[in-house]
Amino acid sequence: MTDYGPAAPHGPDMSGHHNPVHEITENERQIFQYLIRPDDSYDEHGVYWADMPIGKRIKFVTNYDNAEAKRELSAIGRMAKADPLSPISYYFRNMVLPGAGLGLEGYVLFSIGNIQPMFAAEGAFQTCWSTYKICSENWIAAVAYLEIIGIIVGQILVGVLGDWLGRRWGLIQDAVIMFLGLIMLTASWGTTQNGWVICYAWSLFFYGIGVGGEYPMTATSGMENAVGSGKISTKEDRLHRGRKVTSAFLMQGWGQFFNQIILILLLIIFHHGSGNAPYSQVAVQWTYRVSFAIPAVGTLWLVYYRTYKMRAASKQLNAAKKKSKVTGYDTQSLKLTFTYFGPRLLATAGGWFANDIFFYGNKLFQGVFLTAILGKTTSLMPNWLYNLINIGVSLAGYYLASFLIDNKLYGRKNMQILGFLMDFIFFVVPAFDYTYYTTTGIHAFQAMYFLSSFFNQFGPNAVTFLVAAEVYPTPIRATAHGFSAAFGKLGALTAAVMYSYITTQQKFYVVPWFGLMGVILTVVFLPDTTGLDLKEQERRWQYIRAGREEDYHGVAVHPKHLSLYERFRGVGKHYDADLDYQQKIQEMREEWEANESRRYAEKAGEDDDVFDDSLYSSGVSTYFERTSQRPTMTRNEKVSDETANGV
Repeated sequence: MTDYGPAAPHGPDMSGHHNPVHEITENERQIFQYLIRPDDSYDEHGVYWADMPIGKRIKFVTNYDNAEAKRELSAIGRMAKADPLSPISYYFRNMVLPGAGLGLEGYVLFSIGNIQPMFAAEGAFQTCWSTYKICSENWIAAVAYLEIIGIIVGQILVGVLGDWLGRRWGLIQDAVIMFLGLIMLTASWGTTQNGWVICYAWSLFFYGIGVGGEYPMTATSGMENAVGSGKISTKEDRLHRGRKVTSAFLMQGWGQFFNQIILILLLIIFHHGSGNAPYSQVAVQWTYRVSFAIPAVGTLWLVYYRTYKMRAASKQLNAAKKKSKVTGYDTQSLKLTFTYFGPRLLATAGGWFANDIFFYGNKLFQGVFLTAILGKTTSLMPNWLYNLINIGVSLAGYYLASFLIDNKLYGRKNMQILGFLMDFIFFVVPAFDYTYYTTTGIHAFQAMYFLSSFFNQFGPNAVTFLVAAEVYPTPIRATAHGFSAAFGKLGALTAAVMYSYITTQQKFYVVPWFGLMGVILTVVFLPDTTGLDLKEQERRWQYIRAGREEDYHGVAVHPKHLSLYERFRGVGKHYDADLDYQQKIQEMREEWEANESRRYAEKAGEDDDVFDDSLYSSGVSTYFERTSQRPTMTRNEKVSDETANGV
C-alpha cells in the first residue's frame, strides 16, 4: 500500500490547477481516514480486509467481531440496567416490526397447509375435500395453484411499483391487500360446498398478491433503512446489514409457530376439549374462521403503522433517482442491470427456484416417517405436533443464519453453498435405500428430516431473500428481488404439480438434484457481498450509468465481491486501492465545491437529498478551503449565510 505521506489525502490533478503537495494536519488526516477507510474494514495501514493474507485476515476479522460483540452486549447490559424491558422493546422495534408483514404472511400461508387436511378429516367435509363426491377435484387442486400464482403476480407487480412509486407506497398497499384478503378468507362461503371452495380459492389468490409484494418491499426497505441515505455509509450497514434483513425475514418462522399453536388451541376449544377425530363441521368451521380473523386484526394495525410511522421508507430510493435525474421508473437502470448484472439473476432467481423445490420437498419426509411411527391415524394432532417441532428446528436455523450471515469468514455465499449441499445429502441418502430408511432406519430418516429443515433455513432460504435485493442497484432493487422471488415460486408450483404425478420414492430421486443445481449456480454466478459497503456498490453504479465503468477502482470490483463468472470476464481488473483512495478524495472535493457554490449563489434553501452536510465537517471543510483553487465563501460569509437561513 502506497504511503502518501503528509500530503495525503489529495486527489489526482484533474483540473491542472492544484498544487501537488499541501500541508495537512493530523486531525484532517484522521478525519479522512475515518471517512474513507473505516477501522471495521481496514487495518491501521489502510489495507482492506479482503486484501490481507489469510492468517492476518482471520485475526483482523475475529478481533473486530469479538470487540463488536462485547460492545453490543455491554450496550444491552446498560439498557437492561436502566430499564429491564428496554432490550425487548429494542428488539421489537428493530426486528419484529420490520418483519411484521412476513410474520403475518407466514402465519396465513402455513395455515393453508394445516387447514386443508382438517377440511378433509373424518367427520368434517370429507365428501368435498377428500372423496370429491360433491366438489370438483380440479378446484380443490386449484386452491394451492391459485395461492402460488397470486404470490407470483404480487412479487412481480409490486416489485415494479415499489421502484416506480416508492417503498412506502408498496408497503402500504401490501398491508391493505392482505387485510382485505383475510376478510375474504374469513367470510368465504357459497350456496354449495363447491361454491365455497371456489370462493376460498380466489380469496387466496387475492391475498397472495399482497403476500407476494411483501417479499421485495420488506427486503428492500429493511436493507435501505440499515444503509441510510447519507453520503457516508454507516457501521450498521457494513457490519449488520444482513442481520437486520434476515431478522425481519425470520418473523416468517414465528408466524408459522404461532399459527400452529393457535390452530391446536382453537380445535381443542371448539371440539369440546379433544383433538381426536371425528371432527364436527361446526368445530372445523369455527377453528378455520377464527384462525384467519386473528391475523386480520394484526394486519389492520400494520396498515396504520406503515401509513403513519414509515414516512421515510422511500428516502434512499428518492435520493438515487434525484442523483440520476429520474422521476418515474428508471428504465435505463433496468437495461443496464441486464447488461452488467444479468448473470447474477441466474444465481438469485435460479437459486430461489431450487430452494423452493426443497422447501416443498421437506414435507415429503414428514408424511413417510409419521406413517411408519404412528401407523394410519385419523387424528390431526400428531401431524400438527411434529410440525411444531419442525418449526422449532427451523427457527434455530433462521437465528443461526442471522448471527453468521455478516461474518466475513463465512458469510452469505458459503452459507448458501453449504445449505444446498447438506439438503442434497439428506435427500439423496434415503432415495437410494428407501426401504431401509422407511422401516428399520426410521429414526435416522426422522433425523434427516429435521436436519434438512435446519439447513434449509441456515442456508438458501435466508440467503436468497437477502442477496436478491443486495446484489442489485437501488433504482431497480425491488424489481430484481420481485423477479427472483417470483421465479422461486415457480419452483414451488413446479413441485406442487410434479409431486401429483410421481410416487413418493420417485420424489426422493428427483428432489436432490435441485440441491446440486443450487450449489453450481451459487458458486459460478453469485457474488459475495459479505462485508461490502453497499454505498460502494451504489458508487460503482453511478460510474456504470455515466458510461465510465472502467474508471471505477473501488472495492465493489474486488475479486472477493465478484462472482466466479465476473472474475473470469475480467470485471475486477480495474480494482486499485491506491487510485481509488485518491479518486474518493477528488469526488469529495467536487461535491464540497458544488455545495459551496450553491451556498454562494444563495440556493441553500433548495431541498437536496444527495448532499450530506455532515460530510463537510470542520476538518474536511478547512482542508478543502485551504487547497481549493475555486472561489468559495469565506468563513464569515458562511456564518452570515447560515444565520440568515436560520441555521
